[in-house]
Amino acid sequence: MNASDPTGPWSRDRVDDFLADATVPIRLSCRTPTDDLWMLSLWYEWDAEATELRCATAADADVVRFLHAHDDVAFEISTNDPPYRGVRGRGTATVEPDAEKTVLRRLIVRYLGGTDSELAERLLSPERDEVMIRIRPERVHTWDYAARMRSSE
Repeated sequence: MNASDPTGPWSRDRVDDFLADATVPIRLSCRTPTDDLWMLSLWYEWDAEATELRCATAADADVVRFLHAHDDVAFEISTNDPPYRGVRGRGTATVEPDAEKTVLRRLIVRYLGGTDSELAERLLSPERDEVMIRIRPERVHTWDYAARMRSSE
């Protein structure tokens, strides 16, 4: 099973549309170097052609160290308001330098609408070293409770 063959009610095209349009953070689960579970939320972008999710974070973030120790991850991207729907899965993650902050800039525009804010300025600061987290899904499952939630009204 892989991301090009999702299980659940949605087709691959519907998965691509949802992941491209949803501006909720990805909830990413990984393991620490001591094999404890860890979860965090990050901004993401979906590259349907490459079949991968990309996130950005500071090079010194704990998750970077965690992913270097264990590259297997689980993730969920879902709506925060009813009717609940989304995509979850598992895969592997790699960490790569993003010296020009290319991924981060795209994510700032995607989530904040532009780079004209104090948060954007702080994130894009030249003093901040940035990395990209590339997540390659190996299994993807979808769910959509719209019909079920509508029928209970």
